[in-house]
Amino acid sequence: MNANDITCGFIGLGLIGGSMARALKEKAPGMRIVSYTPHRETSERAKADGIVDEIAPAIDEHFTGCDYIFLCAPIERNNDNLSLLKPFLDKKTTLSDIGSVKTSIHEHVKELDLEDQFIGGHPMAGTERIGYINSKASILENAYYILTKTEKTSDERLENYRELVELMGATPLIIPYEQHDFATAAISHVPHVISGCLVNLVERSDYSDGLMKTIAAGGFKDITRISSSSPVMLQQICLTNRKNIVTLLNRYISYIKEMKDVIDAADGDGLMEFFSSAREYRDSFNDLNRGPIRKTYITRVDIADEPGNIASVATLLSVNGINIKNIGIVHNREDEHGTLSIEFHDGKAMEKAVQLLDNHGYPSAK
Repeated sequence: MNANDITCGFIGLGLIGGSMARALKEKAPGMRIVSYTPHRETSERAKADGIVDEIAPAIDEHFTGCDYIFLCAPIERNNDNLSLLKPFLDKKTTLSDIGSVKTSIHEHVKELDLEDQFIGGHPMAGTERIGYINSKASILENAYYILTKTEKTSDERLENYRELVELMGATPLIIPYEQHDFATAAISHVPHVISGCLVNLVERSDYSDGLMKTIAAGGFKDITRISSSSPVMLQQICLTNRKNIVTLLNRYISYIKEMKDVIDAADGDGLMEFFSSAREYRDSFNDLNRGPIRKTYITRVDIADEPGNIASVATLLSVNGINIKNIGIVHNREDEHGTLSIEFHDGKAMEKAVQLLDNHGYPSAK
């Protein structure tokens, strides 16, 4: 099927749903997109952006005839929305979701006798920011997009969906939904819990003047960055993937106790083995731009503390066509190479900026 002839429905249009819709419209401008969101202003904004063609006032007959319908609400709400959607479904429609937990939705699909139309979906992409306003087609580029079929999924339906994922710029990966939930618990859900624990540990251990928060620098900020994610989303994840998360947390707690004993015993060889094996495995990740933990492109620049220097750096990059994602002063120099931190959207822009800054007397380092 020609992608420009496809109609896609979105129920919910947040960061990921919005990014998917943007990617599809970018690659197939003739594609028709129908959207329903509880907050109508979101759909209206997407229509003004040229992303949504038709705004549905509710989950109703506006979705009849869609080739694909994506459930993009929080996990538990997707189950309810699926029930509301069933009376209006066309048999040709492929149903999917974007949730990071698949067991719950698969069980609900089976109860509703919709297994032949459903294929679970999980784009392994995103940022800490939420909402349609932060959506971008580029979020999906080269990201793994996991597909979880049912026992009744036809090869033709699966192949068509796989092609649609590739059209978005993502990389489809087909795995059983049980395996998906255990894997994402390990590489995404448990890290969110650990990150939250570290942040709360520092908050509860901090001095009255907030010294720890003041001097928190690169390492701590990097490892706790995901704590800025949506609490509602994380609550739903923990409630719906509880068994896998608890299993892995128990393993992690045992590992933490083991390492506490190694440190307490001043076991130098044990510490070296621990950090070396972690480094070796971490460095083996061959593509840091895939998955939910995205690579950042940041360089740091040593500049004199003089008026106008930050503006000069920003202007130099701007006139040479280099877009800046973020820029700010680095007050704490732990593990830093400069006083001005500049973040870019991609590696090519960062490499060009590093060379340009060096040539103009602003020594920088990746």
